Amino acid sequence: MHYDAIVIGAGHAGCEAALALARTGQKTLLITLTLDAIAHMACNPAIGGTSKGHLVREIDALGGQMGRTIDGAFIQSRMINTKKGPAVHSLRAQADKAKYSASMKNTLLTQQNLTLLQGEVSELLTAENGSISGVKTTHGAVYSAKAVIVTTGVYLKSRILAGEFCEETGPGGLMRSNHLTESIKNLGFPIMRFKTGTPPRINKHTVDYEKMEVQPGDDPVVPFSFLTDPDSVQITQVPCYLTYTNEATHNILRANIHRSPMYSGVIKGMGARYCPSIEDKIVRFADKERHQLFIEPEGLDNDELYVQGFSSSMPYDVQEAALHTIPGLEHAQITRYAYAIEYDCIDATALFGSLMAKEVPGLFFAGQVNGSSGYEEAAAQGLMAGINASLYLRGKDPLILDRSQGYIGVLIDDLTTLGTPEPYRMMTSRAEYRLTLRQDNADLRLTELGYHAGLVSEERYAALLQKKAALDAGLKELEARRLSLTEAEEVSRAIGAPVQSGTQLNTLLARNDAQLCHITPYLTGDYTPAVLRQMEISTKYRGYIQRQQRDIEAFLKMEHTPLPEDMDYSAIGSLRIEAREKLSRIRPRNLGQAGRISGVSPSDISVLMVYLKRHQGEEVQ
Repeated sequence: MHYDAIVIGAGHAGCEAALALARTGQKTLLITLTLDAIAHMACNPAIGGTSKGHLVREIDALGGQMGRTIDGAFIQSRMINTKKGPAVHSLRAQADKAKYSASMKNTLLTQQNLTLLQGEVSELLTAENGSISGVKTTHGAVYSAKAVIVTTGVYLKSRILAGEFCEETGPGGLMRSNHLTESIKNLGFPIMRFKTGTPPRINKHTVDYEKMEVQPGDDPVVPFSFLTDPDSVQITQVPCYLTYTNEATHNILRANIHRSPMYSGVIKGMGARYCPSIEDKIVRFADKERHQLFIEPEGLDNDELYVQGFSSSMPYDVQEAALHTIPGLEHAQITRYAYAIEYDCIDATALFGSLMAKEVPGLFFAGQVNGSSGYEEAAAQGLMAGINASLYLRGKDPLILDRSQGYIGVLIDDLTTLGTPEPYRMMTSRAEYRLTLRQDNADLRLTELGYHAGLVSEERYAALLQKKAALDAGLKELEARRLSLTEAEEVSRAIGAPVQSGTQLNTLLARNDAQLCHITPYLTGDYTPAVLRQMEISTKYRGYIQRQQRDIEAFLKMEHTPLPEDMDYSAIGSLRIEAREKLSRIRPRNLGQAGRISGVSPSDISVLMVYLKRHQGEEVQ
């Protein structure tokens, strides 16, 4: 049977990829190992968090699904990092994991142009010209397509480990993909072995909540999706709890460290540096007297709790003994033990920034198969792979976000330019221009791009243009409007500090002692809360934003200096040998990307600039 596109795997990446293809008119087949694990949260039952909340907002702004689904399936929501500046504010929502999965499955099943199929893909098929031509399943069925997206997550030849126990299976005992790795390898892709893990789950009726700190949700709740009515998410929320490990916990883990497969040498894969297991924490941070653990519900109709921060590959008896030393968990019954999981993934430097394979036209990869970790990172890649596969099928140029446009651009550029020696996690510190890449302005940055890609509706695009016009008018009013003597006296009393008559509203709002509520009574325009928030941030951080904008302009000069796809780097004698090898393998699309490749020095970039000027007659500055 023929389809326009095929997506392999229905995790968070696969869901976004399939929906993006189908919603842009492509007849799409989504094949997954089990239809009962669509958008499955094998680890933490939550969406968002530091920097990850940015990704979800950007996915939504481009027309993706994750934000809308979590808005209808969360049981607690919090805006984190609120004591810091708006650049690092991030939403995080605790999910009802069963409801989230069911909702996403229903979205897929009711989507026009999309067919779901349970099965295991064993082989990627190519045409005589080397481009992708379809897939073959373990049952011998062949499905043809001109675009295929691989989103296999952690299922490629996966095995789970806990102490001396080892089993070749997927997460939580689900099926694994046994055959596809060989087909990917035969197409020339370098295969890596990575590791991640998950904590135990416990029976909520066996926990002493009085010994732990309650962690309530926000009031009011801020939705993830720009399309969600804020009034619709003001629900009764479920609390989470905070507790800590102690010296007794650490002593048990230290005494049994030799039984951990990670330290005994059984685990060969590279683990996630920024999400270490509890036994890794006590070794790496030996000076810490305690580590925090968040006790989180897995759903409204689920009696299990997730022990965030206690990821482990220790034997079951050690897990139980260590857990029972923790305040509130002394009598906790473990319903599911923690485990580590190893799996195959590819080196993403074999991909273009569009996430299409450099050597196999029409073949895309997205999610943890690219070496990343996290639901949000996977969904972001899935969305971009789906958009670009659709554009590829329509004969259009790919949509490649650069590092100044979004966290998604940073994520994909890091993976495809630098590669990763360990499971990659998105962090705000990775984004050079994070002051302009805030989660609150994701729609202003990206929705127009989603519209031109065919994912954003005319109605939503018109609303965006209206919002931009209102923001422009609001900023002009802040600059033009001046306080009268009476108004200045009113504001002086409100903030407890003198304000001169004739003061511009933008000057007043830029002061540390002035807030948005102090200037709204004097505005004549009718502005929504979202527009007022943008007016406030733009005004209070104007100097910093302007400075960052100058940095972005300098960055874009390099990004807009293309490098020929067929450039023979081996013939440029002035380049260092390492630079020639790296540039020939990664084949950067521009000078900016070339400069971010590990092993390519500033002097190598200077050589390339001279080469371009000499051989193409272009003025490169």
